[in-house]
Amino acid sequence: MSGGGPHEARLLPWSTPEGKPCYLDSDGSGYISRVADTIESVQLGLAGDLLDHADELLAEDEVPPDQLRQTLAQVTEALRNVHRIAQSRGARLPLDPDGYA
Repeated sequence: MSGGGPHEARLLPWSTPEGKPCYLDSDGSGYISRVADTIESVQLGLAGDLLDHADELLAEDEVPPDQLRQTLAQVTEALRNVHRIAQSRGARLPLDPDGYA
């Protein structure tokens, strides 16, 4: 995706069962776009909550390794979701005449 504006195909916040990305080619006003917006909002909220939890763990003197491992797995998933949202939104930014968003 090169960032061509509001009618650029949108990277959706979910994948196919095979793990391939899903795209939506629309003007952004339909039902699927609203569902994607809602899912992205939930994902961003969960990422924020998870950052707070990770900060709490980092402030503790001793944390069990299994709790650290579980939190790291959750942080990795949240970061993957946030990265996908950033890619999706960045690809839909209008480019200025010099080719920058």
